Amino acid sequence: MSCGEPHETDCAEVLGHLYEFLDREMPDSDCTKFEVHFEECSPCLEKYGLEQAVKKLVKRCCGHDDVPSDLRAKVMGRIELIRAGETVPDDDVSASTPRTQPQTQE
Repeated sequence: MSCGEPHETDCAEVLGHLYEFLDREMPDSDCTKFEVHFEECSPCLEKYGLEQAVKKLVKRCCGHDDVPSDLRAKVMGRIELIRAGETVPDDDVSASTPRTQPQTQE
């Protein structure tokens, strides 16, 4: 996504690291750079506002419990695979998903 206007920080970079910005998981200098971008770029600001609202809704609905570190590491690993353009295997997801239909024995 790009608004078509030139910016010091590219829209793709901002949107690619939006969750890190939302979670304040980046250096202050990068946060400042993103804040400047949002002041200049209304499409990115709109996307930021939407993601911020979703994050607040999830927090409100899911309580204030911290995410287990192993789950967080697994999710972050998958995000990195997706960013790198690699396929994400479904095998470990199905192992943790309860079956809805009974197994038949032959």
